[in-house]
Amino acid sequence: MTAAAAGGQPLVGLSCYREPARWGVWDTAADLLPTDYADMVVRGGGLPVLLPAADRLAGALATAAAAAVNRLDALVITGGADVDPTRYGAAAGPLTDPPRTDRDAWELALIAAADAAGLPLLGVCRGMQLMAVAGGGTLHQHVPELLRGSTVHSPGGDRYGSVEIAVQAGSAVAAAVGDGVRAACHHHQAVATHPGFTAVARSADGVLEAIERPGGRFCIAVQWHPETGRDARLFQALVDAGR
Repeated sequence: MTAAAAGGQPLVGLSCYREPARWGVWDTAADLLPTDYADMVVRGGGLPVLLPAADRLAGALATAAAAAVNRLDALVITGGADVDPTRYGAAAGPLTDPPRTDRDAWELALIAAADAAGLPLLGVCRGMQLMAVAGGGTLHQHVPELLRGSTVHSPGGDRYGSVEIAVQAGSAVAAAVGDGVRAACHHHQAVATHPGFTAVARSADGVLEAIERPGGRFCIAVQWHPETGRDARLFQALVDAGR
């Protein structure tokens, strides 16, 4: 039984990084995620739980993902490194990150399990790209090549870009955030094709900023980083869908 079904706060799963990290006396691999994600889930009325990459499960990934999804009320596929281009039949470009095969495999298993269960699903940045790839889509591997060298979507380092985004009226994204938003972004890749999804938002320079599955299920992905600001409406909509 999920938390919402038991009358509690909806339990929202968050995929996360596995990175070398240092804290206190420790210097080791860690499963981690910026606290903004968990804070937004809480602000939206949910209870966050991290879902580390289960790479050691090997052939049992699908079973493990289904077990996790069966205990969740909603799922967020979070931001991070570039998706492995072999996942969408492409060779890696010169500026594409080294593949994180463990994370790709685990998150794709989670997406498949969420789709099978009809679980409310939100993708953020890399999460949007991976959801598109899971559906058979492809990616642009370096957005500045589309924008005459502009790096507005990823200024470099730990800085976020800021873009104006127009949202399609009548879409699920518009129901959550309205017909336009100024958003923080940090990405050098973007969705090119997205079978099974409808494109519902673009920035002024034409970069695709949101996709959603048609039908009644909450299945939305955004290229921007809604967890970084003060506007919790998208996370609240996800949590509400998980009740």
